[in-house]
Amino acid sequence: MARLGDWVEARREGIYLPLIDAWIDPAVPVYRALITHGHADHARGGHRAVLATAETLAIMATRYGPQPGGQVQPYGARIDLGGITASFHPAGHVLGSAQILLEHRGERVVVSGDYKRRADPTCARFEPVACDVFITEATFGLPVFRHPPVGDVIDKLLGALHAAPERCVLVGAYALGKAQRLIAELRAAGHAEPIYLHGALQKLCDLYAAHGVALGELRPATNASKAELAGRIVVAPPSALQDRWSRRLPEPITAMASGWMRVRQRAVQRGVELPLILSDHADWDELTDTLTELAPAETWVTHGREEALVHWCETRQMKARALALAGFEDEDD
Repeated sequence: MARLGDWVEARREGIYLPLIDAWIDPAVPVYRALITHGHADHARGGHRAVLATAETLAIMATRYGPQPGGQVQPYGARIDLGGITASFHPAGHVLGSAQILLEHRGERVVVSGDYKRRADPTCARFEPVACDVFITEATFGLPVFRHPPVGDVIDKLLGALHAAPERCVLVGAYALGKAQRLIAELRAAGHAEPIYLHGALQKLCDLYAAHGVALGELRPATNASKAELAGRIVVAPPSALQDRWSRRLPEPITAMASGWMRVRQRAVQRGVELPLILSDHADWDELTDTLTELAPAETWVTHGREEALVHWCETRQMKARALALAGFEDEDD
């Protein structure tokens, strides 16, 4: 008797579909790749053929150059890949992010990639997809990770800015997804002032704007004077927080936007004065609520705190196992 989902193989390099010789988010260049989203630990260059959303293909082109084998897959559209039917559905992680539904011999397997359940002004919201097997991430798969309301985080940032108008707030935020979401959340909160960018963030902010994400007025920080930057928000890659580049800024209040700011030691190690817990991944409650809502016959857990989520499933008589894929980092949070 065939085992549920035995046509989907979990290999160290990624999820492999031997029936059609295709991979999902492979860690190495392959002939055919289905890509959930544009972060570098999921979307790598060098594939012969790539199936992804238009936004993910645009992100890959920005990062790796033109993708000659790229094929756009709109949300919800089904495509027959030669025995396996695939469709892409919103994951709520970053612009263009998708869960991939695979259908074969009456079984439905969803590869979620990375996802979150909260509303995000920069991307389509997560869409629950009924399935027999749900392959879930577990980046924040421990009960300690419960993210605060986004409004509270933005209020904390603006409060620090207004309390010290002679200084600026320098926020470390990853270039894809986090920087744009932070800016969009600030705009939604009514912060209409110019926001200053490190040059490394400009291309992806331009890409988001080109796809209809309103980010307001953005200015380059490099040529701005200290007087101009006083009382302003400056967004930069996390690597710039302690770099020589930051010395040009007027007594910066150093902040970091990441779900990892829940771990105090991480903030201390990075010299972060203002930790901002802003994550593009599901927290513990979102992970467990999603599994409760979907109630799949099996849950496969990957890239994160796998053991805790598997244990949670087992205590509720939900069949689960860890996949232990290689190569997935927390580049995006």
